[in-house]
Amino acid sequence: MSLFLGWESQLAKGVVMTLTAALISLFFGLFIGVGVASAKQSKSTLLKFIGNSYTTIIRGTPELLIIFFIYFGSTQLISLLASENDYIEIPTLVTCVFALSIIFGGYAAESIRGAMLALPKGQIEAAYAFGFSRLNCFLFIKLPLIWRYALPALGNNWLSLIKSTSLISLVGLEELMRVSYIAASDTGHYFRFYIIAAATYLILTLINVLILEHLERRTRRSEKVAL
Repeated sequence: MSLFLGWESQLAKGVVMTLTAALISLFFGLFIGVGVASAKQSKSTLLKFIGNSYTTIIRGTPELLIIFFIYFGSTQLISLLASENDYIEIPTLVTCVFALSIIFGGYAAESIRGAMLALPKGQIEAAYAFGFSRLNCFLFIKLPLIWRYALPALGNNWLSLIKSTSLISLVGLEELMRVSYIAASDTGHYFRFYIIAAATYLILTLINVLILEHLERRTRRSEKVAL
């Protein structure tokens, strides 16, 4: 008898969906994180207020509640804006990625802000002295340094994001956790499929830990050369 009881392909598709949702959310979440972190560091009182409010709300609200709010609220809002008689359903993957991006962006913003505070002022002043514009200084001096300093914390945020994808199973997206639940309900082997799901999440985590350690070693090479 197969360990997966014939559910191999469905579970594989669930893993692909989990990684797809996580990677897309990572991409958009990083943009949100950089924007919010920049707002929190801005001299503008309004931008600081918006940035601080965003991170406070995201970090102070349960992730599942944010997912539910966006999943059900966005559909109702768009339906109301389009027509009172029409019901417009947004694709589940889109709303789930949007929710996870917002959540990840709130936590990533703090990691990036911490990296911004750690930037050596001497290198920034030297860049301006060599005629760098504010944009070029950000792209070629600040951003690489922010990446180096923020990588360990962002790595933890990324690992949390992978596990947070299990929450979107509650709104019907057939990622790993949802497929495991369906398989367990169909076969009656709940313990087996939940152990398989746990082992799969653990494997994904270990693989990503190795990747993150490799990236951290690469970012530290320039420091060793400088020494």
